[in-house]
Amino acid sequence: MTLDAHLVVRRPGFTLDVPLRAEPGEVVALLGPNGAGKTTALRALAGLIALDDGYVRLHDRTLDDPAARLFIAPEQRRIGVVFQDYLLFPHLSAVDNVAFGPRCRGLSRAESRRRADDLLTRVGLAEHAGKKPRQLSGGQAQRVALARALATEPELLLLDEPLAALDARTRLDTRAHLRTHLGAHAGPAVLVTHDPLDAMMLADRLVIVEDGRVVQTGDAATITSRPRTDYVARLVGLNLYRGHAEGIRVQVGGGFTLTTATPHTGDVFVAFPPAAVALYAVRPEGSPRNTWQATVTAVARHGDALRIELTGPVAVAADVTPAAAVQLGLEPGREVWAALKATEATAYPA
Repeated sequence: MTLDAHLVVRRPGFTLDVPLRAEPGEVVALLGPNGAGKTTALRALAGLIALDDGYVRLHDRTLDDPAARLFIAPEQRRIGVVFQDYLLFPHLSAVDNVAFGPRCRGLSRAESRRRADDLLTRVGLAEHAGKKPRQLSGGQAQRVALARALATEPELLLLDEPLAALDARTRLDTRAHLRTHLGAHAGPAVLVTHDPLDAMMLADRLVIVEDGRVVQTGDAATITSRPRTDYVARLVGLNLYRGHAEGIRVQVGGGFTLTTATPHTGDVFVAFPPAAVALYAVRPEGSPRNTWQATVTAVARHGDALRIELTGPVAVAADVTPAAAVQLGLEPGREVWAALKATEATAYPA
């Protein structure tokens, strides 16, 4: 079952325009900031909102096509949805929550119960079958919601921020379980998240959405090594600039030029990690091909290092050790020299 869609939804002041394709067994993550249109896209796929233009096709069946005046109601779509807050029926036990979908589709009570028992066993909750949602932990409730979505044998699985409600420890364990269960689903799956770690751990391919548009798509390795927007660069922790290259020199704005290791011609992006930026009290001598004066604007802890935000010819983030920060007296307003080796700056076509 292949998902092929072009999702166009218009709202006052906002338009979603997202082409989307997912192959059988493939998990595609829609990743983007709040307000980017990710949940709107998911709801359009589920049939909870109708398209204004475009189409949704699942294998050989069209589910939504405004031009053809065709719209299949949500309950008639073979789609399973795991909502952010799970939406389990509070008055039903876990097994009855899971059995609800098959019963609605005409299966007998006994067959629905057998399928629910089997799914709860698969997600490791057989011993919790009789518990009500209020008696379950967040991770257990998430797995019940997943089992309920799978119980109708959906052709397409949709997950809306499925780990957002979990604490950090539960999230880690549940993410591993969820990846296993997604891998066992034969049809395509679409995951909506604003968490890059969830997207990279759970999905085969990432689709980055900003302001209702797709700005980048690819596997995790491609996205993390070659970001194409400031949002993506921040997600993966890289400094990113767009400029014009002539050989190994790239003018990135304001007359400032960065030297890179690989020659290009034309518009390019230049990216490098904050750890590649070295800071000095005086202008350094020696190998770095890029040096410039900068002023510290902010200092914050970042893992075992300190993240230093600087302004100057270009805004840049640098990671230094706490000891180096003390030695250099790094605080807002402090002037320093920044240095970057050409070999640390990656250039690629824009």
